[in-house]
Amino acid sequence: MSYKSLPLKKEVKKVIHLGLHAIAIILGSVGIAAAFKNHNESNIANLYSLHSWLGISIISLYGIQWIYGFIVFLYPGGSPIIRSESLPWHVLFGIFVYILAVGNAALGCLEKLTFLESSGIAKYGPEALLVNFTAVITILYGAFVILSVLGRQAPVEDDDK
Repeated sequence: MSYKSLPLKKEVKKVIHLGLHAIAIILGSVGIAAAFKNHNESNIANLYSLHSWLGISIISLYGIQWIYGFIVFLYPGGSPIIRSESLPWHVLFGIFVYILAVGNAALGCLEKLTFLESSGIAKYGPEALLVNFTAVITILYGAFVILSVLGRQAPVEDDDK
């Protein structure tokens, strides 16, 4: 979204894009480590659900995407031909991984709701409504991000200003 929404020079947008995604990878990795720690401390098996399998796969794909983008588009940087041929695939793969992540977040809400219901909360209780509401908001937010990414690009800032 930094490419579409910020009226800055391309190189500045590139660094912002790279930096934000690096932060996201770090936070995603911390989240996965926290899940493993919680499971180990609570004597819950690790990697038993589709949500966990997808989570590991998605963060791995995300890391590969980040490394590829760093090497091809920033340092050392691919040739102009490699960059131009890679860009549509980089964008498409990025959107694909993002959609997987949003879907997995919704799947995580479903998993949490299943645990809550098995521990005795009401199917239509406030906790269940909160979890479902959170999942719906997550999906709507994800859809708006995709629409923003596919939308019109912001103008480039002029050096003379």
